[in-house]
Amino acid sequence: MLSRTILAFFLFAYTAASAQPPQQQKPEGFNIQRGVNLNHWLSQTGGRRGISQSEYFTEKDMAFIAESGFDHIRIPVDEAELWDYKDEKFKDAFTLLHKTLEWCKQYHLRAIVDLHILRSHDFNAKDQPLWDRDASQERFLQVWRELSAELKKYPVSQVAYELLNEPVADSAEQWNDLLAKGIQLIRQLEPNRVIIAGSNQYESYSTLPQLKIPTGERRVILSFHYYNPFYFTHYQASWTRHKDYSGPIHYPGATITPYELNEQPATIRNLLAGSTQEYDEDVIMNQMDIAVKAAKKMKLSLYCGEFGCLNTVPRKDRLRWFRDMRNAFEKNGIAWTLWDYKGAFGIVDDEGTPDKKLIKILMKD
Repeated sequence: MLSRTILAFFLFAYTAASAQPPQQQKPEGFNIQRGVNLNHWLSQTGGRRGISQSEYFTEKDMAFIAESGFDHIRIPVDEAELWDYKDEKFKDAFTLLHKTLEWCKQYHLRAIVDLHILRSHDFNAKDQPLWDRDASQERFLQVWRELSAELKKYPVSQVAYELLNEPVADSAEQWNDLLAKGIQLIRQLEPNRVIIAGSNQYESYSTLPQLKIPTGERRVILSFHYYNPFYFTHYQASWTRHKDYSGPIHYPGATITPYELNEQPATIRNLLAGSTQEYDEDVIMNQMDIAVKAAKKMKLSLYCGEFGCLNTVPRKDRLRWFRDMRNAFEKNGIAWTLWDYKGAFGIVDDEGTPDKKLIKILMKD
């Protein structure tokens, strides 16, 4: 019979082990946990180029990110920001990209270079030539040939590639086929580079089980994005169908209660289908579990490349949502990158003032 002391030791060890988040198999060398997206800088700039672009993000910003406790950044880049219509490089844009990666090295941050928007593929556009035109797919591959030529000098422990942000193909097979071609290309050019891959239909957690990674490929990190409940996280967002709804919203619980919904005119009410669904940390965990199980089946690590909530929502509810998101990531051992660094979604506002309380919630150990 075990003594009480020995029995107590085993019970303590079992409890401690059970309390740890699940360990995921990660590609050797590229370790990430907490990051921010460097938004609207080399992507979705609205045509901003030159001095204002170089001043939008500086070494001071990079130092602040590192000092705040983040260990990596995701850098969205657009084809139109790096190449002109003749497919000639904008030298100043590539200079900014290299400068940022050098800052990452200086401040001990890793980086994910994310091909965010192609001229043939914009996740917000109705027309997506990428999926049915051979020339568009060849251009996608050529973009990565040129990016690889620029970036291969950086260690695989410092820089990873995300081949395409939020693919929106007519079928999962279309994206799986193109992804396989992209991975094959990178493996020819850089055998050990870590690749980030998300699933079709905006990198949703729900479509991750449909993603196919080439057999034997281990240097891949799976990615999903999470913005649920959407009516809450994108409250009054100008680019959404529900932008004109200005009534109350809540978290946790129903984003809009049935009573509040019925108070709206039919023209608004018809745009808010599903807004009465209740959300809390348990719901978030259950939805993420779809991605977690898919990653386990593929024996690859899982990463949330984007999640965020606009500052238009009530402050208390917004911070509660972020706290629950952080808890869900921790419990599943999921690395994450906040959308975004600066602006209405960010940890820093447009004037450069940091949201210290939000940062504290995200960084809490």
